[in-house]
Amino acid sequence: MSERVVVIVIHWNQAKPCLETVASFRTQPEVESFIVVDNGSRPNELKVLRAGLGDDVELIEVGHNSGFGPAANRGWERWLANPTGPAWSVVAPHDAHPDPGTLTTMLDVIAERSRVGLACADVGDGFTPVIDPVLGTIDGPATVSEGFEAADYPHGTLLMAHRDCISEIGLFDERYFAYCEEADLGMRATAAGWQIGLIRGARVRNQHVNTPAPIIDYLKERNILLFLADHFGWRKVAIRAVLSLWQLVAGAVRPSTRAEYWSGRARLFALRDAVLRRWGPPPPEVFALGQVRGDAQNG
Repeated sequence: MSERVVVIVIHWNQAKPCLETVASFRTQPEVESFIVVDNGSRPNELKVLRAGLGDDVELIEVGHNSGFGPAANRGWERWLANPTGPAWSVVAPHDAHPDPGTLTTMLDVIAERSRVGLACADVGDGFTPVIDPVLGTIDGPATVSEGFEAADYPHGTLLMAHRDCISEIGLFDERYFAYCEEADLGMRATAAGWQIGLIRGARVRNQHVNTPAPIIDYLKERNILLFLADHFGWRKVAIRAVLSLWQLVAGAVRPSTRAEYWSGRARLFALRDAVLRRWGPPPPEVFALGQVRGDAQNG
């Protein structure tokens, strides 16, 4: 076996699913070690997590909900600090389950190409991560059924990153907290000459979305504007902001036009905070819009 990986699992308040995810990754023969990053879970959840993880799993306790990207960075920092460690890392949320052979398939396909720095597994939805200069992150149609499919960025359900790529382009931008941080990483990797791919046939399953809709809508809307400002300029931001306002009005008047995670008030807060350049975690008023019953960090 030529390649090994370190698996970094991001956890918040879901100890049992997290332990199941670690167990799922243990079936992948390429895994050399585990790092679990806890984002300030409740004491009872943290107790279950500590008791269930094996001695071979390193647990990093952040102490607060820092978001998906910042938590992944803490794991990446530990991985990069060991120059003799695996060349590849895998980042996944606490409820991601790879099918048997997923990492083998990914590494075999990547080995056929010389400049792949970022890759992701196949979630089975038939879409490819695409970046649009006005819409931001969108789903493009799949163009292959097996093997390497070029993508604009890797999704975070199971993201694989090479040490040389991350060392060159840097870690996740922590302003995003969650959502769109993978797109920003992909843009930086592409600019540096790295290839990005989705590996068809390497399946990962992530069946639960526990984040309340207002938080998802807020983060997506706010972070798309941040992403466009960083990479495409303020003219594209203005066009996207007008589109967001139109969608807001249309959704209020015609509920049938609403997107899956639509929230009018959350979208207003997102536009406000983008104008004020307030990044990082959602403000308290956004958390108050819904009952926080799950994971507001998994991107």
